[in-house]
Amino acid sequence: MNDLDLPQNSHRTALWHSQCAHAACNPRRGFLKSLVAMGAAAVLPASNAVAQAPAVCTGHIDFHHHFFSPAWVKLVESKNAVKPVLGFDQFKSHSIARDIESMDQGNVEKAFLSVTQPGVWFGDIAETRRAARELNEYAARQKSDYKGRYGHFAVLPLPDVDSSLREIEYAFDVLKADGVGLLSSYDDKWIGDKSFAPVWAELNRRKAMVYTHATAPGCCSWDFQPGILPTYIELGSDLARAMVSVIHGGTAKATPDVRYIWSHGGGSIWAQRYLTGETTESLARQAPPDSRLHHLRRFYYDTAAAADAVHMGILKMIIPNSQILFGSDYPWAEPAKIAAGLQASGLTAEELRAVYRENALKLMPQLRG
Repeated sequence: MNDLDLPQNSHRTALWHSQCAHAACNPRRGFLKSLVAMGAAAVLPASNAVAQAPAVCTGHIDFHHHFFSPAWVKLVESKNAVKPVLGFDQFKSHSIARDIESMDQGNVEKAFLSVTQPGVWFGDIAETRRAARELNEYAARQKSDYKGRYGHFAVLPLPDVDSSLREIEYAFDVLKADGVGLLSSYDDKWIGDKSFAPVWAELNRRKAMVYTHATAPGCCSWDFQPGILPTYIELGSDLARAMVSVIHGGTAKATPDVRYIWSHGGGSIWAQRYLTGETTESLARQAPPDSRLHHLRRFYYDTAAAADAVHMGILKMIIPNSQILFGSDYPWAEPAKIAAGLQASGLTAEELRAVYRENALKLMPQLRG
């Protein structure tokens, strides 16, 4: 099943939603209890079933969680027939039922949906507009149909600025998106490019949350080294290029009210020669205003592809633990696997609690409600 998989407008579906919305409170039994409860729903009134759900949850909040509409998969399939698209097999096999099961098994209470690479830009502006709108409406339905389980970072039809401004208005004002989800570059223009300034001005006006996922630039998506997937080198490098473009190009300074979240622990930015000359003493002090270190510490970073001692050690050395958010990169990584990596990464129990949930609640107080 690739669409909104579970039947809607039924007692069984209402019970599934109510149980799964709180399954993270009991991760070992949540999903199985939901399946058992679905059978009971055939004989129990929906109102009774909903009332059984516990009131408080303490599960993880996942900021790096992908979704795929059937229409988008069909679009990407047409592109894949011309040139291989990274991850296409995962797109084809996705289902929301499996997604929910993975969340329950990984103790994820809520996941924020975002599109992954290759996104919606393939060179045709009209096609890009249609694809972004369709994805956003699909994600809004998924968020509504599985209440409490999902948030939504809206897709923008970049590099088309005018269409992106219209989509921001529609996504926030009509669909009630929680933020926007960008890719690190579009048509080999990184997101700090001056041409995107009107988009950033509007996002800053709205005090928007902006989640940026790595992609591979056109120059190097497959041809850098035979046998080496772009995930190993190019995605992390392109994310670093995007971060440098945002800081060095002045976008970060011009958008003090934007809440930035970067995928994959910041990619390779820490290995670049961009943050140099720091000492243990300078890292122990508050960073000078508008410095590179200031912005890097202001940003948030998710744990996808970074849930290990090396990446967490680097992040802890440079940024406050308060800026690290749980992210799984589902369906490429199961939330439970990322949590297991974090458990062995050297983070303290207090730091783990913050990464799993508490930092998210501070970033988005509305999650407490």
